[in-house]
Amino acid sequence: MADSTYTVPSRISGLQRLALVVGVIGLGLCAVGFMANREHFFRAWLMAYMVWFGVALGSMAWLMIQYLSGGAWGVVTRRIFEASSRTLPFMAVLFLPIAFGVHDLYLWSHPDVVAKDEILQHREAYMNLSFFYARAVTYFVLWSLMAYLLSTWSRQQDDAPDDRLALRLQRLSGGGLVLYAITLFFASVDWVMSLDPHWFSTIYGILFMGGQGLGSMAFTIAIVVLLAQSEPMSRVFGPNHLHDLGKLMLAFVMLWAYFQFSQFLIIWSANLPEEIPFYLTRIEGGWKWISALLILGHFVLPFLLLLNRDLKRTRMLAALAIYVIVMRFVDLFWLMGPEHGQTAVSLHWLNLVTPFAIGGVFVGLFLWQLGTRPLLPLGEPALAEAIEQGHGH
Repeated sequence: MADSTYTVPSRISGLQRLALVVGVIGLGLCAVGFMANREHFFRAWLMAYMVWFGVALGSMAWLMIQYLSGGAWGVVTRRIFEASSRTLPFMAVLFLPIAFGVHDLYLWSHPDVVAKDEILQHREAYMNLSFFYARAVTYFVLWSLMAYLLSTWSRQQDDAPDDRLALRLQRLSGGGLVLYAITLFFASVDWVMSLDPHWFSTIYGILFMGGQGLGSMAFTIAIVVLLAQSEPMSRVFGPNHLHDLGKLMLAFVMLWAYFQFSQFLIIWSANLPEEIPFYLTRIEGGWKWISALLILGHFVLPFLLLLNRDLKRTRMLAALAIYVIVMRFVDLFWLMGPEHGQTAVSLHWLNLVTPFAIGGVFVGLFLWQLGTRPLLPLGEPALAEAIEQGHGH
């Protein structure tokens, strides 16, 4: 197989330019929003950032899962996962507004507040600016390094297939998944849970893990269907591939719901004054409708639709995948609010702009990375078999 056979279709470059234009316009509007209302800007940016960042980091996790478990679905989508994960260094740059906005986002960053709060004083050894920045740098260095090694060794395997490279990728994936789980747990606590410095949940990191797995799989499905509309990938992706990806998305819809319900059940049954306000404020006022939307829209609807075998084998799966990505924003909005225990839903126009600003930049960078390599791992010994399995041969 020649490298030139599996290049990105020319029309994708138009989509890349469109994504970057949307991103640049969105960033311009974000700059206006920043000058108008700093606090709303930083919260909206953090919400949108966590969703798109989750696609990048979750894709790296899926890549490592595939190296450990095998499967035709992972062979034909490997380059998509790699391209998504290679955006992690750029996501570190997009994290800078959060780093600059710590005083607008986190109460624990204010010495005068900490001085009057016994709980914050007790947590000051962990929740302080120096340690916060050091942890963030460590996370991105580790994630970017793992993404670099996974992509580099995979490309080397294309040039010179070697069983030792395959074994090296498996070993990195085994340790990498453990490192991913640990770092994601702390990052979710640092960046989102600490918005309310008095509240805590031991399942919080796992909840983000399920959300990242779902969001990154939904994004990958949308890209698979997009690529399958043109040569040469229309001859590669088959109904069985979509079916497998759809089943994985169904699994993570259920997994996300299980994690959410587990957290609710544990906190509600314990009824502790330092934990229960998290849910009390989300079942009152306008937030009860957001909670209902999550239950019905993030779980019930996609769960019922994904039970349909025919839907998972057609392009309609991409429409459902895009819908799931939209619901990921609703989930992050629910997790981050209400602000200061308010029961009124505070939806700012920046909450609608930042997803397009960050998303446009992310999609543009992703498509650029996707075009730098062949769309298939040409040095993978199981590639031909994986393509045949997708078409039921």
